[in-house]
Amino acid sequence: MNSDQPVAASSSSFWSSWRGLGGWNFYFLVKFALLWYGYLNFHALSNLVFLAWLLLPLPSLRLHRLRHWASIPIGFALLWHDTWLPGLSSILSQGDQLAGFSAAYLLDLADRFINWQMVGALFVLLVLYLFVAQWVRITVLVSLMLIWLNVLTIAGPAMSLLPTRAATPQVVLNQTPAAANSQAAPVPDGLDQSAAPTSASLTAWLSRFYESERKRVTHFPDSLPADSQPFDILVINICSLAWSDMDASQLRNHPLWQHFDIMLTNYNSATSYSGPAGIRLLRASCGQTSHSDLYKPTDSRCYLFDNLAKLGFKEQLMMDHTGVFGNYLKELREGGDIQAPLMLQAGIAPELTSFDGSPVLNDAQLMQRWLDDRSKSSDARSATFYNLIPLHDGTREMGSTKTAPWKPRAQLLFDQIDAFLTQLEKSGRRVMVLVVPEHGAALQGDKMQMSGLRDIPSPDITHVPVGIKFVGMKAPHQGQPLNIDAPTSLLAISEIVSRVVDGQVFNAPNVNMSVLTDKLPQTPVVSENDGAVVMMYQGKPWIRLNGGDWVRYPE
Repeated sequence: MNSDQPVAASSSSFWSSWRGLGGWNFYFLVKFALLWYGYLNFHALSNLVFLAWLLLPLPSLRLHRLRHWASIPIGFALLWHDTWLPGLSSILSQGDQLAGFSAAYLLDLADRFINWQMVGALFVLLVLYLFVAQWVRITVLVSLMLIWLNVLTIAGPAMSLLPTRAATPQVVLNQTPAAANSQAAPVPDGLDQSAAPTSASLTAWLSRFYESERKRVTHFPDSLPADSQPFDILVINICSLAWSDMDASQLRNHPLWQHFDIMLTNYNSATSYSGPAGIRLLRASCGQTSHSDLYKPTDSRCYLFDNLAKLGFKEQLMMDHTGVFGNYLKELREGGDIQAPLMLQAGIAPELTSFDGSPVLNDAQLMQRWLDDRSKSSDARSATFYNLIPLHDGTREMGSTKTAPWKPRAQLLFDQIDAFLTQLEKSGRRVMVLVVPEHGAALQGDKMQMSGLRDIPSPDITHVPVGIKFVGMKAPHQGQPLNIDAPTSLLAISEIVSRVVDGQVFNAPNVNMSVLTDKLPQTPVVSENDGAVVMMYQGKPWIRLNGGDWVRYPE
């Protein structure tokens, strides 16, 4: 009997050492509130394990308090893991670029990061918690709620249980069967989306997508026919321009977008960062690859500008910036294989100041220089890649430290390009102009990312307007632009270019744009950055972060 007394005492001591969560109750209540409004990618089991760790009885009050203090970094890391914020690897990979931001831009980002309405709601929740905790054992409620969330998530992601709104018409259009029409080729075989959207089926579908894309290539002629007509190709690659940005700024109806012959209204840029966007466009002659494959060697047939160079088009490269930030120019040369020297920038006036403090040159003057140089050149054909950044987040007026409003910058740029197209028409030159944005500006932001943040390639960021104009045609297109509403991406750009390289479109007595764009290759909506994949499945956007499970994109 005596030998059993210490054991009984120890057992009694253990069971009497149950203590509540204390201030951690508020931590979990905040998470529940954020989860309810769709601001968390909540990991229910991880949180339940953390709760169990905090509740495990410790006889020593000192050890109990020490555990609370030691758990603060764990709780912070778990909270970060539960948010949609970039992971540590992503932050480290962007470290050099963050160091290049100006101090004024960093302060602007910090101010945007703080949501004062949420701070106010957090204060109200704290007061309510302190008031109710006087009479109610909050620890019991928190524990039951967390256990219930784990029970619910056994059948699927917790996000599906939360209130959501329907996808926008533009987003649904990106991947519904109704999007297909006579103007586009069918989606490649094997990519039906009849299976239920589980993590396993979504991952399998993505693998089939990339496998299918590896087989796709644009076929350019080996040589041009004797009766081919010389002309120029000008690809205007605009940073930070999406349909959502124009809608937010009421610029969708700007006259520029009526100036084109063809509009790809359902085009997906496939990424939300400049370097990868440039590489993807320069490799547009092959199917879409994963993000990691962008930085690996590829088939020589994939390089759009190399294909044009083989047919006698002189490669040209033009920018309204230095190309130094983020090693942008280096990435174009290494990943996109464009080796043409950067067009001379001397004498072009700076118009804006970039987020890193470098000048952004006057695009009207640059386009005029391009036209002047082409008028003097003896090269019959040219293909120019022209990258513009006046719409990039953080760009400011000369001499100012505050980010300039996006709408006036966009209005000016649209006016400049519209005027340039008019000037081209008066010049008599034959030019195929393609406006192909890199990605959007994320003007409005969403539950996953604040305004200006593009770590995740959301549909609002990658759904961009693409316009194509043939200047100098014998029979110019009349009336409204031909809208291609089927889901298209980079391969469609290469395909259209391949169909007109002989230049006959400029000399033909009549050109039917519907025939020219008939059966363009469709591409299901899949967008990827390093560590983040977003794709449309059964008309809804889904996201996978850092190789984890798929969840519905919070809308």
